[in-house]
Amino acid sequence: MTFSILARCPRTGRIGAATTTSAVAVGSRVPYALPKGLGGVLTQHRTDPRLGPRGLRLLEEGCTAAETIAALVASTPHAHWRQLAVVDAKGDTAFYHGANVKPCKGVAQGPGVIAIGNILANDNVTAAILKGYLDAEGEDLATRLMAGLQAGEDAGGEHGDVHSAALLVMGEQSFPLVDLRVDYAEKDPIGQLTALWRRYEPTVEPYIQRVLDADNAPVL
Repeated sequence: MTFSILARCPRTGRIGAATTTSAVAVGSRVPYALPKGLGGVLTQHRTDPRLGPRGLRLLEEGCTAAETIAALVASTPHAHWRQLAVVDAKGDTAFYHGANVKPCKGVAQGPGVIAIGNILANDNVTAAILKGYLDAEGEDLATRLMAGLQAGEDAGGEHGDVHSAALLVMGEQSFPLVDLRVDYAEKDPIGQLTALWRRYEPTVEPYIQRVLDADNAPVL
């Protein structure tokens, strides 16, 4: 019962993901991304968090999205339970739905972006996620990802209520530019995460300056 979006920003090269589910702490299991635009991975359904770092290593070694998916599927004896998505350094995307991934399951792909989901309320959710992201063109990557996630929820989301949501964006540095989570909320974790992002957004560049130029960094 999870739906997610993974994208590479063509303007900045940043990699980001946003995800939500009915369970607790989705951000600890599903989204993985590399700095310097090298790519990202989503691993969900009966989630195997080992596949995220494994996929990142493959991308760092120069594998394409399709090659990474193929290697991840071949590496696990439980591939029939896994749902995976990858974006690579060129913005190419690939995905895998195991045979036991429960319906409605879906995928939608665009230039440098992929949305996937399982146990969805209807067949339109992933297309709505993609449209929400594309319609927010001109905004920063994090805002576009959250627009996509909210559009998926507005289109019906998953069966039942979602309770956790997460937003991850990697830039040039080894640490995340954005790593925000609502680990559990009775209602509207996506809305709460969007509000958290809006509060955090003005601090992104100052926190980078604290790392690179601490002597002249602003007080927050």
